[in-house]
Amino acid sequence: MYTRTGDPGHIIAEAIDNCVDEALAGHAKKIDVTLYADGSIGVADNGRGIPVGLHPEEKVPVVELVFTRLHAGGKFNKRAGEAYSFAGGLHGVGVSVTNALSLRLDVEVRREGALWQIGFADGDVVNKLKKAGEAGRETGTRLRIWPDPKYFDQPKVPLDELERLLRSKAAFLPDVAVTLSTEKAGGTFESRTWRYKGGIHEYLEELLGGAQTLTPIFTGEKYAGKPGENDSFAEGEGASWAITWAEDSSVVRESYVNLIPTAAGGTHDSGLREGLFNAVKNFIDLHNLLPKGVKLQPEDVFGRASYILSARVLDPQFQGQTKERLSSRDAVRLVSTMVRDPSDLWLNEHVEYGRAIAELAIRQAQQRMRSAQNRVEKKKGSGVAVLPGKLTDCESSDPRDNEVFLVEGDSAGGSAKQGRDKNLQAILPLRGKVLNSWEHERDRLFANNEIHDIAVAIGVDPHDLDAPDSVVENLRYGKIAVMADADVDGSHIQVLLLTLFLRHFPKLVERGNVYIAKPPLYRVDVPGHGKRLARKVYALDDAELDSIEDKLRKEGVRDGSWQVQRFKGLGEMSAEQLWETTMNPATRRLLPVSMTRAELAETHKVFTMLMGKGEAASRRAWMERHGNEVEADV
Repeated sequence: MYTRTGDPGHIIAEAIDNCVDEALAGHAKKIDVTLYADGSIGVADNGRGIPVGLHPEEKVPVVELVFTRLHAGGKFNKRAGEAYSFAGGLHGVGVSVTNALSLRLDVEVRREGALWQIGFADGDVVNKLKKAGEAGRETGTRLRIWPDPKYFDQPKVPLDELERLLRSKAAFLPDVAVTLSTEKAGGTFESRTWRYKGGIHEYLEELLGGAQTLTPIFTGEKYAGKPGENDSFAEGEGASWAITWAEDSSVVRESYVNLIPTAAGGTHDSGLREGLFNAVKNFIDLHNLLPKGVKLQPEDVFGRASYILSARVLDPQFQGQTKERLSSRDAVRLVSTMVRDPSDLWLNEHVEYGRAIAELAIRQAQQRMRSAQNRVEKKKGSGVAVLPGKLTDCESSDPRDNEVFLVEGDSAGGSAKQGRDKNLQAILPLRGKVLNSWEHERDRLFANNEIHDIAVAIGVDPHDLDAPDSVVENLRYGKIAVMADADVDGSHIQVLLLTLFLRHFPKLVERGNVYIAKPPLYRVDVPGHGKRLARKVYALDDAELDSIEDKLRKEGVRDGSWQVQRFKGLGEMSAEQLWETTMNPATRRLLPVSMTRAELAETHKVFTMLMGKGEAASRRAWMERHGNEVEADV
């Protein structure tokens, strides 16, 4: 649940992140990682050392809690002056998961003039905390980890991946020396130390490997000041970046949140894209460079850009527990705001480079528009049926990027139309519940207006799983998303639409074109506290609401000071809320519905029992067996 299992790299990264957090807080100047010949890994820093005193409530040493208890991390506390103002997340599970997935884990802490030791095996304490000697003025924490190979596809940490991780940490911590040592035969060690005095500028140069670029690297940073200087963000939030453009060479892109690598990007990347696009668009307008009839899009500006981005976010929220993608909605506006003004200034101070970027973006836009025009002309001559009148189509005609939302109700459809990205997102509102089409004859499907409109809108006729691939060659949208209320009726509509796709459009399910949009059921209005300003947090269901409230308590928010609103349906949400929570690719949660042929065959049996008209007795027996597993929403 909490880690990748291809190799132990992620559980080692969690230990390294603790060292980085000490460095970010200004308490560590050295981070050492050692690969031992017996397969164990050492991770050490010269920070303050993990506290060894008794926890006031649990009455066990704090260092023991850190390695054995979920959600015991100090990173929950974001109040000014506490241990971690900016850290890698609020999961609070990092090294406890490292410990749980290790055969053995030994900890040495130098703190308060003493050397302390504690040992774990299979996640449990086997050597209790003891004072093992004097440490003088030295402080810090050293771990030695033996990952348990039964949990991983391969037992060793990939060396190139580990080196890349450590180099990137060094790039963002120019005052910190990051060392990787490897034990050789005879007990000798081979070491490499990284320290980038030029920071991320020097790091991006190294990653580009001498590739020719259109512009020199533009490096900048901007952070929010004290309260009152910038009321929109917490003190210290912001971003640093290094970016350049190239015509032909491959692009290099890395992004981080509080020095946690986000391999899948996220909302901070979207903020960088938005801020740069607005700056370049402003430069083009100021110098009157845009040819008539050309319409720029963010990807025209961003498509040939290589960059390193480091966002500093007070309370980062990630999509999934492995932290590969940032989902904090405020990060888009945060990074965009911090990037926009410095980018405007840099472009206008370096007009020749600004023109080079503008000309590249315009060429990209012209090429995109020519491709789109050719596709549109081909469709016009192919005898495609007239699109349904209630379909609000998108402007782009590239099915790889286009999305259509099948929205429950005209009211929600209206909000979705206002809040959508007009370029890439289409809206098809549906009235009422769609026909149960599981046992419906294919030649009678189009008698139902809703099914007729869905088929014509997506450009695919009903078919069998064994139909040739040509049946989907006119597919107009790469993503077909079912967007219904987050209640029982909405779930019913989801099932009816999934029944339609599974039975009559199975190739779309096999290809992974069908999705379920996940709108929130609750909105939590959180008052300002500590460094944090007032904010809104959304929860998909009761379990997530409980988790959010638990986190708020751990952050120090007074219990009961927040307000919880339950949405009765999508129609209650404003266009802005619907975009922010359910449609924005950077912040939404879109659940893919994809199955192999074998899975489709097995699922057909289940759907026959659930949706078949003559299966009432089977359904009753199934509900009697599984009814106690369901929490009814009444």
